[in-house]
Amino acid sequence: MSRLLLSTGDPNGIGPEIAVKAVARLGATAPVIVGDRCAVEAPAEACGLRLRAAEPGALAETGVCDVIDVGALSADELRVGQVRAEAGAATIAYARAAVRLASGGGFRGVVAGPHSETAVHAAGIAFAGYPPLIAKLTGVPEERVFLMLVGGGLRVAHVTLHVSMAEALRRLTVELVTEAGLALHRALGSMGVRGPRLGMFGINCHAGEGGLFGDDDLRVTAPAAERLRAAGVDITDPVGADVLLGDPRCDGYLAMYHDQGHIPVKLLAGRGAAAVAIGAGVPFASVGHGPAFDIAGQGVADPSALLSALSLFGNAPQEAVTR
Repeated sequence: MSRLLLSTGDPNGIGPEIAVKAVARLGATAPVIVGDRCAVEAPAEACGLRLRAAEPGALAETGVCDVIDVGALSADELRVGQVRAEAGAATIAYARAAVRLASGGGFRGVVAGPHSETAVHAAGIAFAGYPPLIAKLTGVPEERVFLMLVGGGLRVAHVTLHVSMAEALRRLTVELVTEAGLALHRALGSMGVRGPRLGMFGINCHAGEGGLFGDDDLRVTAPAAERLRAAGVDITDPVGADVLLGDPRCDGYLAMYHDQGHIPVKLLAGRGAAAVAIGAGVPFASVGHGPAFDIAGQGVADPSALLSALSLFGNAPQEAVTR
């Protein structure tokens, strides 16, 4: 199995520390760290790990921390615990490098450590989260990069996201739903789910009940399900979300709009839910917490959330798995 890439996030925060701690915890299944060597040297020494320049195809070894040194920040520029524009620019440089490497093959996905939007914006970089950045880096239209939430035993991808209900209904087309279904199918495969079965939520209650509650599902979701099955995807016909969520045979679900997918995941997982950007050809997950500048460099940062994000791709001890 190919390895994951672990972008450290803001080098002045806890990202380098928890990245190294995750490598120490995972041993022979550890990811390759993407960042600046100067930022991970101290944490590696504290964890008793030997740093090694990562080479293509190199296997993980217990006691070794493989690093791809991006060279975005020098040791003189490192200011642990401080919000700095230089660190914000470095954060984006690490993510860019990781996505570029994953796009070239040889790595099965990217997990990003915590970032500081304040630091990124201070560097003069327009940043609205990772999905738009990934879309730009991979040349995929932004509307074709979808959000999947994972938590509470659920994996739910969203066809539409931060728009009004009226706008969501306008955007929902057979083509868009099909694209989202394919993205979810591929993402689950990259996470180690073999032959995933997908569940498709209907747009209207009872999935329209044959047109009784509107024809949206007859026009959009039902034809999309047929297209997906023709493409080799195992997916249900559109079913009311309240009913379908109770089907234990589904490995992932396709929600048509924000609340339809967010409410069940947030209800079951709370803030422990993880966000995954799918559809750009590069599986990409990130932690839900910030860089915790107040405890950076003190050796007390907890890597649990990062381990949970790594577990989405099969790289964490059983007790850290989110699902």
